[in-house]
Amino acid sequence: MGQAVDFLNGIIWSPVLVYLLLATGLYFSFATRFMQIRHLKEMVRLLFGGQESEQGVSSFQAFALAVSGRVGTGNIAGVATAIALGGPGALFWMWVIAFLGAGSAYVESALAQIYKVEIDGQYRGGPSYYIEKGLGIKWYAVLFAISSVIAMGFLLPGVQANSIATGVETAFGLSPYITGGIIVALLGIIIFGGVHRMGKAAEILVPFMAGAYILVALIIIVVNIAQLPAVFMLIFKSAFGVDAAFGGIIGMAISWGVKRGIYSNEAGQGTGPMAAGAAEVSHPAKQGLVQAFSVYIDTLFVCSATGFMILLTGAYNVHDKVGGYIVEYIPGVEYGPAYTQMAVDSFIPGFGSKFVAIALFLFAFTTLMAYYYYAETCIIYLFRGSHHHKLVVNLMRFALLAAIYYGAIKTASLAWGMGDVGVGLMAWLNIIAIILLRKPALQSLKDYEEQKAQGVDPQYDSIKLGVKNAEFWEGGYKHHPDYKKHHHNL
Repeated sequence: MGQAVDFLNGIIWSPVLVYLLLATGLYFSFATRFMQIRHLKEMVRLLFGGQESEQGVSSFQAFALAVSGRVGTGNIAGVATAIALGGPGALFWMWVIAFLGAGSAYVESALAQIYKVEIDGQYRGGPSYYIEKGLGIKWYAVLFAISSVIAMGFLLPGVQANSIATGVETAFGLSPYITGGIIVALLGIIIFGGVHRMGKAAEILVPFMAGAYILVALIIIVVNIAQLPAVFMLIFKSAFGVDAAFGGIIGMAISWGVKRGIYSNEAGQGTGPMAAGAAEVSHPAKQGLVQAFSVYIDTLFVCSATGFMILLTGAYNVHDKVGGYIVEYIPGVEYGPAYTQMAVDSFIPGFGSKFVAIALFLFAFTTLMAYYYYAETCIIYLFRGSHHHKLVVNLMRFALLAAIYYGAIKTASLAWGMGDVGVGLMAWLNIIAIILLRKPALQSLKDYEEQKAQGVDPQYDSIKLGVKNAEFWEGGYKHHPDYKKHHHNL
């Protein structure tokens, strides 16, 4: 099984995908005139605008749901893995893919809003919807939906569950069998409650967990502030192969930085748009900008927090290409959550392993919640119009919970390998789609900026802009019943 997974990863995660993701982010950054810098203030303003409705969730709830998916075990175990296999320079390439990925995140999330639909009284959007309606290629849309259900429902949950179980066992000595059961019970209560319950849970848990984690990281950074310039130099030298020790693994630094960066922030992967499509907004660009900001939260804040804690305290090893070590500061420690736990422990002995285990539990738990929502969105796409779609959704819920329990008790390397297959497959399919659909997405930003310049609250009208198959927006958002109720906040 492990060999088959490694073989698939060798094909899916070839250098072609790594550089395609970088090139796509770079293209969209130039095409939007680096909106990730120009509209940073607007992103924050929009984050707290809008209200939920019976059909959709608020901008902040959609943001929190997307951040739930982005901020997970990749921010703790994934960063440690990138440093172990790519050196300190991998952190720099994670920053690069986050900055460029914000452009891709805008495009895919705006497309999700443009082509969203209302099914059973709830907004649904995402790659399958914009591939079918925007490109008119039904088989491609179905392929993405099937890939997403397999990845989100069966491959990726194991990574999150395994990291929780490993962290809890290290910190509290609790058996993975018991931890797996607790995760399944808690998640079951939330996912059977629907998107509104998930949105409510996300908006409470996400700010709390990310804030507490970053606070501890900041304390460690302040205590070790004298070493910070040297750590920055180490990161940059390692990233470009200038540092003699890490010069031989510059390719690994780029590869692992981009790979773990995409795994963590999900920009271009096609998951964020599914949360974006559920938002109640008056213009697609609003949710596109909010989702671009969520990439920053994930990588520039949370991943950086982990990276600095590990590098400042020297709680890491770096592997070479032949099975040895370039540096080995913590002999015998396997890369993963243990690096982060040791980093915090070096600051407050006995606190690190427990704190990281709790943070990991919250991070990974909310990610599992988001994975379920993404899988459900694709199931509903595949079975919409069928009388059996609710039955299929319920079956998928039980299958996901079973996959989570299995993931909690299997080996970490296999879990990560299967997760990478899922992420890579979705990224390939989605990146090609958003490149082909770039025109309406870029047009939405231009339209938003023009209306803002006129001093009005932007309203999207697909007919006016000549965008076909965007039925929700025909005649403009003001034609919808929710407009009068919410327009002053949107």
